[in-house]
Amino acid sequence: MSKSLLELTPVETVACCAPLAHEPLAARQAERIAPLLKALADPVRLRLLSLVASHADGEACVCDLNDAFDLSQPTISHHLKVLHEAGLLDRSKRGVWVYYRVRADALTDLGALIGGVAR
Repeated sequence: MSKSLLELTPVETVACCAPLAHEPLAARQAERIAPLLKALADPVRLRLLSLVASHADGEACVCDLNDAFDLSQPTISHHLKVLHEAGLLDRSKRGVWVYYRVRADALTDLGALIGGVAR
């Protein structure tokens, strides 16, 4: 059996974790979730995620996002790729353009992990 079949993505790790306030994360879980949070910690990527989520039909391509930033198209594409690899965006290619859509399940799982605060 391949080792890659046994490893969870950061999003899958978040989905199987109890909220932070209920029990401490295991070191391995924290290591798996950190890349997801790191992807969101960049202001450009956080704005891109928000722009894609709020765009018409909930999806956008780089051509729709360029004007919101003083960055080159390759730089925006790089940031979108990071969000995709972290499991926060899905993408589909249509002709020469790649369209991105927010993975609502990933955000829901992340919100549940962080939002389960005891009072």
